[in-house]
Amino acid sequence: MKENFSLLSAPSLIAGNPCYGISTAPILNPHNGEKIGELHLAGEEEVNAAISVAKSAQGAWADTPAVERSAILHRAANIIEARTIELSEIVAREAGKPMRDALGETDAAVKCARFFAGEGQRMFGRTMPTGARNKSALTVRQPCGVAALITAANTPAPNFAWKVFPALICGNAVVLKPSEDTPLSAIWMAQALIEAGVHPGALNVVQGFGADVGPLITSHSWVDVISFTGSTHVGRAIAEEAGRNLKKLSLELGGKNAFIVCDDADLDKACQWAAASAFSNAGQRCAAASRIIIMDNVYDAFTERLVARAGALRLGVSDDCDLGPVINERQLTTMLSAVDLAAEEGARILTGGERADATHLANGFYMSPTIIDHADESMELTETELFGPIASLYRAHSFEDAIKQANASPYGLTACIHTSNWNRAWTFTQQASVGVAVVNGGTFGSEPHMPFGGLRASGNGSREPGVEALDVYTELKDIYLLTDPEQL
Repeated sequence: MKENFSLLSAPSLIAGNPCYGISTAPILNPHNGEKIGELHLAGEEEVNAAISVAKSAQGAWADTPAVERSAILHRAANIIEARTIELSEIVAREAGKPMRDALGETDAAVKCARFFAGEGQRMFGRTMPTGARNKSALTVRQPCGVAALITAANTPAPNFAWKVFPALICGNAVVLKPSEDTPLSAIWMAQALIEAGVHPGALNVVQGFGADVGPLITSHSWVDVISFTGSTHVGRAIAEEAGRNLKKLSLELGGKNAFIVCDDADLDKACQWAAASAFSNAGQRCAAASRIIIMDNVYDAFTERLVARAGALRLGVSDDCDLGPVINERQLTTMLSAVDLAAEEGARILTGGERADATHLANGFYMSPTIIDHADESMELTETELFGPIASLYRAHSFEDAIKQANASPYGLTACIHTSNWNRAWTFTQQASVGVAVVNGGTFGSEPHMPFGGLRASGNGSREPGVEALDVYTELKDIYLLTDPEQL
């Protein structure tokens, strides 16, 4: 791949060319707080240029046959796979991850690319009967136009893949705004796609802080569809703006996900999955288990196991570590404040609750794995997504009470139950008010062919990835064909 700039420099990418913007900000490694590069901040001029280029290029990209677009995405997947180590090293440094985790995320991005490449050969519409003679009816999918995509920092490579690949395979031109904390991998992956054959103007990257650049992109009159992953607060603001302008919108927002432990569960297995759900990736998953609901009969036994497991977790970025840092100092401060407030309001910290103070972690943004009980339902800790390694425990007096508590949340993304009772398991999958329900596993995890998304404050009903993502990035057109028998 031809490199036009150092990988430790993150400019915007407009029509395939680096654009260095109006000022810079440091890119920090969350593991040790060291500067690893410079983020070149775009302003209004760069945003307008990127959107203008995308609008100009979109027609030619859409005219590229979908099967040819499919071949391009396959080539991109091959490039990423061949250079897995290179991309994974970037992800590991900018997101503060063990290399093991970064490699897994790169592999997930490759699988997502191949899935959507396949959809280029299956851009299905439908043919349907009509009530009239000599008339045929069918539907076709057509691209929306210019797609504004805004991604989060927690899993940079898969987040890029979930949005950029379906948007492109459907024939849209893309303006991507990656997280300011993980901008390097986005530039790398965009260049891989352009090398594979994506029209340079059909894939543009605009760098900058979300509060500054995001509104310039989402409010632009030439943007036809918006896809945003991030906080519910920001999602609501985008939805208000999009609603005024009747723009198509996909929102994948937060979660406060319930993990139910029944009194007939395998407690060791449930503990293993609960810890992974709450603390892996430093709890930075919208699908993380932050509310663990435990039935009375096993509450003490399960709590003892989980606290012991959390206390044994290793922090750091070597491959023998269990979780790394959170993404930045601001996020860490927010978490610490929330835990302190909960303690003041009567919650009890069973383990963690503080910044990790080991010498080799002191300069990084590390939060100790934290477990809290006696949290009231009205506490901020219960209702607000903290996006870190923090889990609260709640007692349930019955199976019905557990379901009620699981559903008593403004969010509705994922939920999980551990039980050996098939009737409880099935009833849970039907009654849990979420987009994803899991039995005897974790609250996290998604495959590229499966739709992901939630209810209420977790999203607006759209789904990514899976074939359902095609509904986000295409418009359906009805076509009617009338024939005249007298002209035969």
